Amino acid sequence: MNPYDEPLFGEAAPAIFQTSLFGFDTVAEFERAIQEGAPYYTRGKNPTVALFEAEVARLEEAEAAKAFASGMGAIAAALFAFVKPGDRVVTNRPVYAGAHNLLTGVLKRFGVETTFVDTRDTEGILRAIPGARLLYLESPASYTYEVLDLEPIAEAAHAEGALVLIDATYTAGVLAKPLKHGADLVLHSASKYFSGHSDVIAGVAAGRAELIEALKEPYMLLGAKLAPFEAWLLVRGLRTLELRLARHRETAARAAEFLKSHPAVRRVYWAEDDPLAKKYLRHGASLVSVELEDEAAARAFADHLKHFKVGVSWGGHESLVLPLFAQPRVARAYGFPKGLVRIHFGLEPTEELLGDLEQALSRVS
Repeated sequence: MNPYDEPLFGEAAPAIFQTSLFGFDTVAEFERAIQEGAPYYTRGKNPTVALFEAEVARLEEAEAAKAFASGMGAIAAALFAFVKPGDRVVTNRPVYAGAHNLLTGVLKRFGVETTFVDTRDTEGILRAIPGARLLYLESPASYTYEVLDLEPIAEAAHAEGALVLIDATYTAGVLAKPLKHGADLVLHSASKYFSGHSDVIAGVAAGRAELIEALKEPYMLLGAKLAPFEAWLLVRGLRTLELRLARHRETAARAAEFLKSHPAVRRVYWAEDDPLAKKYLRHGASLVSVELEDEAAARAFADHLKHFKVGVSWGGHESLVLPLFAQPRVARAYGFPKGLVRIHFGLEPTEELLGDLEQALSRVS
């Protein structure tokens, strides 16, 4: 049992240890805390943060987890921990834009090369593995939600001595279990579904204990620590995670079917339509992307929506829309069509959201 999950006074919600440090009466007590891995400084360990980490490890069926101040903090720590100059990384495409920028920017300047292969091209990924140090993957893939065939990819990577890291933010520890299919380390932007309320920026990694231990040096040196209050908000969010995911999916699935039949929509991207979804996904979540005729159509669609704000990120109560042309660096990196729009379906009444889609698309068509 996680010792930080024990209530102090029978409280229904866990306590927040909102403190930067922990004091001791004697030097011996201080030394013992360090030796035993007990909290002594919040940058290293805090009971509220440890509670969140334990909950994520339980969700992912992992030995351990480490929380960070952002999803990019988790991604950066994992990459810095396991690659060095001269190494090569294999990544599926498209992948989260921040990870793409880190791989092609900072890490490239430090002599780490990256091979990008389309998510659906399993054979191409397998051919790229020999000589690679690490696979940095994402499934379902960002923006278009293709599902990776993880098992043969992980098997081939391990045969070459390569580690398999996977961004599983979409599946949130509930919709898939990447560690069971061969991943070594699972990464999450906890800002999304784990939070669920758009009030936290955080990240987390989960996997074997020795891999989590290897993250501690970059974690400590780069200072990407998660604050206790944010950890407490995340623990709160996890309590309703499965309920929220089911509701997100209900609305998104209905919207995907509606959008497929609309004359203004050229293509719909929905994770459950992927041929590998039944093998790796329990069900889809909140995200659907649509391809409209061009940039003008995408702009008109987004501007005429009443119940969707234009915004980055996703996973909260509010519905969001993001025309990808408005992020030109992302669009250029992946060659996205000008009319591609990502939609996050929140927790508002389903009929209101569907009606809003219909009226906005009528302005386009």
